[in-house]
Amino acid sequence: MPIPTYDQIMLPMLDFIKDGKPRSMAETIDYMADYFKLSSEERLVMIPSGQSSYIRNRTGWCRTYLHKAGLIFLPERGYVQITQQGLDVLAEKPKFIDVKYLKRFSGFLDFRTYKKEPNAAVAVVDHAEQLPEDMLYTSYEILRKNLADELLEQIKKSSPRFFEQLVIDVLLAMGYGGSRTDAGKLVGGAGDGGIDGIINEDKLGLDVIYLQAKRWEGVVGSKEIRNFVGSLVGRKANKGVFITTSSYTKDAIQYAADVQHKVILIDGDKLVDLMIEYNVGVSKEYSYEIKKIDLDYFEE
Repeated sequence: MPIPTYDQIMLPMLDFIKDGKPRSMAETIDYMADYFKLSSEERLVMIPSGQSSYIRNRTGWCRTYLHKAGLIFLPERGYVQITQQGLDVLAEKPKFIDVKYLKRFSGFLDFRTYKKEPNAAVAVVDHAEQLPEDMLYTSYEILRKNLADELLEQIKKSSPRFFEQLVIDVLLAMGYGGSRTDAGKLVGGAGDGGIDGIINEDKLGLDVIYLQAKRWEGVVGSKEIRNFVGSLVGRKANKGVFITTSSYTKDAIQYAADVQHKVILIDGDKLVDLMIEYNVGVSKEYSYEIKKIDLDYFEE
């Protein structure tokens, strides 16, 4: 039997976990291979990058799409579990679940949307409507957005102390200070005055930047920013960076813009974008080169 596409796996996966118990991805992949009656050779066929088998890769993408649609959740690393919304879908007895079907769910539509320009959201269209270059770009954006979502989810599961160190690592990767040893200093704990870390603005340490790192679910308001600025005043500091895993209210953003101190606000989305850009907590899996003909070479 041919190796199934990721959308062919969606309905069988939901059906497999309909009992509500957490299932490991390893168990789920084995079930899919059995369900589609794959031979031992077909189970080992690798995708072009050589990083994974087709059945593992496609089951993984099936998990991602169902998760973004809200039909499953990830109770812990490497496990999947059905949601009430997923059970409701099964109760409808659909004959097939694919991308078109999942577009009815807002979470999936958010996932399938990317920004080509600031404040300009563009929906990803079907490949049949796109030029090859556009297909590559939109596929890349989907991969990057999925990575960003997974990063943010992982950060929210980490300890507050780990998060404080992470934000220092990001700023060091961006070129502030020098090394983790001599540039980034954790404060945190009782008596820290609202400051979680200190980092040199330059490698010579001519000025310092104070950090506040908040691993929050709720939106950060202007009160928290005022308190942070108060901490800067108490240390006779002029520059600070407030980083959160969530987002900021309009009042908080406006207050940071109006205050005489230089205060930069980084929300969860911006944080994971910086992590991806500066390779903090991520590693390159594979890359492709797009080449074109060199017309100068053929000139006689």
